[in-house]
Amino acid sequence: MNAPLPTVRRLLATALLAASSAAAQDPPPLRTDDALTTAMTGIVAGLGLDAEFDTGEDGMEHISFAVVDLSGTEPRFAGVHADTFIYPASVYKMYVAAEVLRQVSQGRTSLTAPVIVRAPNDVDRTKELAWDPRPLLRDGDTVTVAYLLDLMVTRSDNSAANCLIDLARRENINAMMRQYGWNGSEVTRKFLSRRFEDSAYVKVRSTETCARHAAEFLLRIHTNTLVDPWVSQQMRSLLGRQLDTTKLQTGLPARAMFYHKTGWYASWTHDAGIVDDGTVRYIIACFLPLPEARALPLMRRLAEQVHAHFIERARLRSK
Repeated sequence: MNAPLPTVRRLLATALLAASSAAAQDPPPLRTDDALTTAMTGIVAGLGLDAEFDTGEDGMEHISFAVVDLSGTEPRFAGVHADTFIYPASVYKMYVAAEVLRQVSQGRTSLTAPVIVRAPNDVDRTKELAWDPRPLLRDGDTVTVAYLLDLMVTRSDNSAANCLIDLARRENINAMMRQYGWNGSEVTRKFLSRRFEDSAYVKVRSTETCARHAAEFLLRIHTNTLVDPWVSQQMRSLLGRQLDTTKLQTGLPARAMFYHKTGWYASWTHDAGIVDDGTVRYIIACFLPLPEARALPLMRRLAEQVHAHFIERARLRSK
């Protein structure tokens, strides 16, 4: 006799939760590669990026930088100040997206569920990318979870992010981060003035993360172990549609696919993602405490030199 449909759904939900727990308890091995560390340290220093930068009211800050070589038999890690926590600007929208997708995977919401935009979440007055045809979100608009996810990641829309932070809830996002051991990386703020924040978040510190945690997050996407394969692949799809190509991507070859999230605000310019050009695959996470005007040419050169190193590393490995 066939099980009733509600029973089947419960069994499937239980299986998904079990898979999620297993993934969280079994992270892929990530060992530091001394030769790769030496090479990355040299590149960063050669570009003048291994220094302290004045960010104004946030004081003096270091770069937070990490790479993971994905081309060998196991991932290999290297970093420069990789454990230094830094304000991630819009890069932390990828953490928000992951928790929303986790809740979709668990059946707590759906990609087609309607969401009504409410003030003061509708903060954007101009588009992050002026040529994107999608209109700005306004109070009273009804859109879907899937629409908000795409808008938040691909155009880096702040209004969409605020709506999804409310949907996912910050305590859930941060519980997911702690589940994977990314302690200290937290989503504490929405993208709006403190005077409009929920009462519990008016006086909290700003959101922070570090290059190591961003790299490990991306590694889980690459290995289909971020919550479960469905969430991991949905994240890869979203990051692969990133519309901002002005940062690290400018230094990558045209044939390279870059699954990434960018961020920029005042004294901060960041980019973190997975590079795959068919020959080499690696993760790069660069959190740079410099304004865009100064950061962009340096990011281009950084990406060029890092990619050239991975090409040479692959050549030597194949001998």
